[in-house]
Amino acid sequence: MADQIDQRALDEVVRFTSELIRIDTTNHGDGSCRERPAAEYAAERLAEAGLTPRLLERTPGRTNVVARVEGTDPGADALLVHGHLDVVPAEPADWSVHPLSGEVRDGVVWGRGAIDMKNMDAMVLAVVRNWARAGVRPRRDVVIAFTADEEASALDGSGFLADQHAELFEGCTEGISESGAFTFHDGRGNQLYPIAAGERGTGWLKLTARGTAGHGSKVNRDNAVSRIAAAVARIGEHRWPVRLTPTVRAALVALAELYGLEADPTAPGFDVDAFMEKLGPTAALVEPTVRNSANPTMLTSGYKVNVVPGEATAYVDGRYLPGGEEEFRTTLDRLTGPDVDWEFHHREVALQAPVDTPTFAAMRAAVQEFAPEGHVLPYCMSGGTDAKQFSRLGIRGYGFSPLRTPEGFDYQALFHGVDERVPVEALHFGTRVLDRFLRTA
Repeated sequence: MADQIDQRALDEVVRFTSELIRIDTTNHGDGSCRERPAAEYAAERLAEAGLTPRLLERTPGRTNVVARVEGTDPGADALLVHGHLDVVPAEPADWSVHPLSGEVRDGVVWGRGAIDMKNMDAMVLAVVRNWARAGVRPRRDVVIAFTADEEASALDGSGFLADQHAELFEGCTEGISESGAFTFHDGRGNQLYPIAAGERGTGWLKLTARGTAGHGSKVNRDNAVSRIAAAVARIGEHRWPVRLTPTVRAALVALAELYGLEADPTAPGFDVDAFMEKLGPTAALVEPTVRNSANPTMLTSGYKVNVVPGEATAYVDGRYLPGGEEEFRTTLDRLTGPDVDWEFHHREVALQAPVDTPTFAAMRAAVQEFAPEGHVLPYCMSGGTDAKQFSRLGIRGYGFSPLRTPEGFDYQALFHGVDERVPVEALHFGTRVLDRFLRTA
C-alpha cells in the first residue's frame, strides 16, 4: 500500500510535538495541573481539519478533548485512539535543555512529553489533518480522545469520560494508545517492535502502623516506626511467584522462535527465569511482567528525634497481573502482619487483550510495511495507561504509538527520565505507520 502521508504532515508532526511540549501541563498529582491550553491547542487543530471537537471538564482547567472521524463502513465497530495531555514534573537543572523548550536540534525534538506522550498526540493530529487534505476516510469510525490527569489518578481525565460521557464512545470495541510498536534493539542485530496487549493492574498502597507515643530515651516495645519498618522490609524482600498470562506466554513463544531456542513456554513447569537468562537484553521486555510486584517508595513518621511517634506510614507501588489481584491482596495481608494496616491509595484493574485478532494483525502489517526488517511481537506493560478506565466501556486496549529509533536510543528509559527526546525521523515513521493502520484496521 502506497504511503499516503504528505510532506506537510511530516512537518506538522514535528511542529505540533514541539509546540505541545512548550505548553506547561505538568501534573504534580496535587490538582494544580491545567491541561486546558493544550486541549484548546489540540481542539483547534482538529477543527481546522473539519472535525467537531468537544472540550469536557470535571474540574475547571482539567480539560479533555473528544472528536469522531466517520468511517466508510457504518457497520464496522469504532476504534478509540487516545493520548494524554499531561506530563510528569521535570527539574530543569538536571536537563541539557529546558524541559519545556520543545527545542528541535540535530534532528531531535527535546522536552518533557517528547516520548510520554505529546509525540503520539501530535501524530494523531497530523494524520487526521492529512486525511482532510486528501479527502481520505478510515474504514471504521475513529474516536479521538486527548485526556487530562493520566499521570495521576485519571479522575479528571479518562475516568471522568468513561463514567460521565460514555455516549461519545458508542460503538468503540478496541482502542490504541501509548507504549507499543517502538524499536527494541536486542544487541544481536535484530529490531523488535513489541505491541502491548496487556497491562498489570495498579495497586498503590498506604500502610499505617500505630503504637504508643513517648520519650525516645525510654523502652518502647510498642513502636510504630519499628513496625512499619519491619513490614516494609518484608515487602521489599518478598520474591513473588511466577504467573504467566496468555499475553506473556505469546511473547515468550515469539522470542523462542526468533532465537531458535528449544523451549516451550506453554508447558507446565517451564522455567521462565532460566529462559530469560538466554534472552540477554531482550529479557527486559518480559521480566517485569512474569510476576506481581510491590516496591516500597515512601516513609513518613515522627517530628523530632527524641520523640517516639504514635503513628507511622509508608507507601508501596504494587502491580498485579491479570488474574493476580487476589494473590496480591492475600500476600500483602501476610507481609504486613497483624500490627500494620494497609489500604489501596489508588487501584486500577489489570488488562489483557487478544493477539489473534484482525486488529492486531493490522498493527503488525502497518509496522512491517515501513520496517520490513522488524520483528513484531506482543508484550504486557509493567505499568498502566488510560486503557484501564476505558475498559469500563468494554473497550479492549492495545499499546500502539509507533516509533523507529536508532540503536543506542533507550526509549523505555526516557519515560519520566531526564533529557526526554524523540528523533524527527521517529516521528515521521510513526505518522506513516499510524496512518496506514487507522485507514485499514
